Parts: sequence; C-alpha cells; structure tokens
Amino acid sequence: MLTKRIIPCLDIKDGRTVKGVNFVDLRDAGDPVELAQRYADEGADELVFLDISATEQKRKTLAELVYNVAEKLNIPFTVGGGISSVEDVDILLKNGADKVSINSSAVKNPDLINELVAKFGSQCIVVAIDARKTDDGWKVHLVGGKVPTELDLFDWAKEVEQRGAGEILFTSMDHDGTKNGFADGELAKLSSLVNIPVIASGGAGAVSHFTNTFIKGKADAALAASVFHFKEIAIPDLKQQLEKEGIPVRI
Repeated sequence: MLTKRIIPCLDIKDGRTVKGVNFVDLRDAGDPVELAQRYADEGADELVFLDISATEQKRKTLAELVYNVAEKLNIPFTVGGGISSVEDVDILLKNGADKVSINSSAVKNPDLINELVAKFGSQCIVVAIDARKTDDGWKVHLVGGKVPTELDLFDWAKEVEQRGAGEILFTSMDHDGTKNGFADGELAKLSSLVNIPVIASGGAGAVSHFTNTFIKGKADAALAASVFHFKEIAIPDLKQQLEKEGIPVRI
C-alpha cells in the first residue's frame, strides 16, 4: 500500500506566509523560506507553496522566492498561484519546483491542462479545486474562492483526470480554517470517481482529522497550514499516531 502523505501548505501574499479562515481574515504566519526548511527537517512528505495574491492581482508567482524555498528542500515541492501558460510552468520548474498547481486558469481554459501534460508530463501537473456546497450541490469557485461558477465539483474532477492531470488538490471552502475536520464525505466520493491521487485540504484541527480523512475520506494525502505554522500539531507526533492507527506513513 502506498504511504499517505502529510503536506504543509504555505499560502504566500507579498512574500510572507499568511493564514485565514474561509479564505478571508488573513494573518501573518512567518517567513516562507524558514518554514519550508523547518517542515523538511520535521519529516513532511511534500510542500505546497501557493501565491494567493497572484491570481487576484494578475501577477506571476515570484520565481526568486520559489528558488529560495526550493533550495532549502529535499522533498517534493508544488507551486501554484497565477499560473496560466506553458511559459509560467517552465520558469517555475527551472527554479526548483517539482510540480505546479493550476486552478482558475484551468477552469477558464481546460485545454491548458492538456498542453501542460503534453509538455511536462502528468506527474508535474496538479489541478487545485476550490469548492463549496450550495443549494445546487458542490460548486467550483475561482480567484481564491471569490468567484462562484456553475461547474460541479465532481464533473470537473472527472474532466481534470481525463485531460491528464496527475493529482487533484481539493479544498472545501466550507471547512477551510475552521479546524473542524476535512470534507471526508466529498473526498470519499471524489476518490471513488477518479483514479489519480486526491489531496485533502481545508479543516485540519486535530490529529483525529487526519486519521479520519485517510480512512473515511479515502484521501491519498492531507494538506494543512495553520496547525503546522503555529505548532499546534507537530508532524513527527502526527505521523507516529497515524502509524499506531495502522495508516501507512513515511517515518
């Protein structure tokens, strides 16, 4: 059985790590380069670095910061935020990213997924999906969760896989920052619909939430931010507990 991955996420705004609740009320969480180094040392399996101001402000992810973060890491590293072209991806990979994450740009131009997969391979391409529950089901949202669409979460996930993406990073906007647990029901449905790894995001607040998302949610990996940034959960302790629960992890 493949080991389950623990992935700290660094949301970056103006060169600093920030964290909010339900995608708003941002507060400073530290220097991204220092945090990246700490997580690598603590045994994180991967790292995700999202420039949350990039899409909103229509600017590119800072390649220099990517380079500085990647220089500190000996673990896989995904970069996202404002990526909308083959050229964007090429720059980020050349500066040390192992994978890229695309979100709004993929919804606006689904063929971009195919183009990136053809150029760089499925293993490099993660499609992030931000969604929340509405009266009409789970709907995809764009631009850091600010712009609702009529796109169904599950239909979009299936299309993303068909177009060649290597992984899906699903964030439940309803759970994000609440520390009440992941959207395990939706994650389990996603995992049953697609054959590529699904990363759970949004809602981590306790060790039990990680256990639940791996067992009930069938997630392949779990991503969290504030519980790691503010040292509420230590990655070594988390992994030891998961191992006790019979969940395969890299110690």
